[in-house]
Amino acid sequence: MIEMGMGIDQHGQEPTVAAARAVRNAIANNALLGVWEVAGLSDPDQMIVEVKVAVPYPEQVRESEVLAVLPFGQKSLTVESGGMVVQGRAIASLKDKNDEMLIAVAAVTVLIDTE
Repeated sequence: MIEMGMGIDQHGQEPTVAAARAVRNAIANNALLGVWEVAGLSDPDQMIVEVKVAVPYPEQVRESEVLAVLPFGQKSLTVESGGMVVQGRAIASLKDKNDEMLIAVAAVTVLIDTE
């Protein structure tokens, strides 16, 4: 199963926030009913969950915070440069560093090891 999502940090200019929101968006509307029975799983942590995120400033992404969005599985994260930077409006009371809005895209793949 592969689910895709998008996440935006409109204020704060945090690529980790945009990436985590993209992952949350990707998994928000799915249910893996029947997967356990078909694959013979006894625990949801037996699933392999591979996440790939494209986001501006990928070197600033805090991996543990993005993977914490996932409730189960043997998790891995690949982060690459991508997504989009859009000009927004800096608001001092929101602690904006500049007027950038960061947009991230994510693909979350769930695999089952059948051997």
